[in-house]
Amino acid sequence: MPVKHDLLADLNMTRDAFDAKKKTDSRLSDLHEKYNAIDAEVLKAESSSATDEQITNLRKKRLLIKDEIVAHVNP
Repeated sequence: MPVKHDLLADLNMTRDAFDAKKKTDSRLSDLHEKYNAIDAEVLKAESSSATDEQITNLRKKRLLIKDEIVAHVNP
């Protein structure tokens, strides 16, 4: 069953605060775009006939990008 992850809740940030930070931080903006793209892939895979291994690999990629975002926001 597909589960949409709430990155902002994980970062403990409001949408406004995150958007403001992205406007002045191109690296964060790029990471967020990558996160959204891989999150969409995960959701699509979870809704389709993707194998467990494929879904797991996509989830790992998403987690790596999320970890990069967390490290970037909270150095």
